[in-house]
Amino acid sequence: MPAPTGALGPQTLRGLAHPLRVRILGLLREHGASTATRLAERLGQSSGATSYHLRQLEAYGFVEDVPGRGAGRERWWRTVARRNDSAEHLRAAAADGFQRLHEFFGTAAELPPEWLAGVAIEDVTLRLSPAQAVELISRIGAFLGELPAEASGGGEDVVVQWQMFPRLAPRKQATRRNLR
Repeated sequence: MPAPTGALGPQTLRGLAHPLRVRILGLLREHGASTATRLAERLGQSSGATSYHLRQLEAYGFVEDVPGRGAGRERWWRTVARRNDSAEHLRAAAADGFQRLHEFFGTAAELPPEWLAGVAIEDVTLRLSPAQAVELISRIGAFLGELPAEASGGGEDVVVQWQMFPRLAPRKQATRRNLR
């Protein structure tokens, strides 16, 4: 996944006006890079329709071609990480992440022991400036983008969730004592 791009605006959101585009984007986010043909099979659509909507999503900056992947006319697509700083979007993303985590806990007891070593829920507090926070987001996105879309020799889909937000110190409120 590449580093996040600019915030979503009204013009960019037009790229999501068609319900099939939203479904395509959801599949790419959940399952990783894919081709128009594979997406068409999953969605019960024609490859022509998914190909068209992938090109529209590309024009609006939601997906991109995966360099070096595919042969001949086969074209692989992946999502482009986007930034949307609205409180509504952030709340929705957090709720979605919590739901995925809740679903995982419902099945965690069934995990084979070798997968338990690959599960982590951690947190750390760092002292960063806004510029350093943006740089960290970019570096995490770049690192995730370097990982292979498919594991050699098989593998399972692994969800990587992370949040980063400031814990700002409470602002000093003006009191009568401060004003004297």
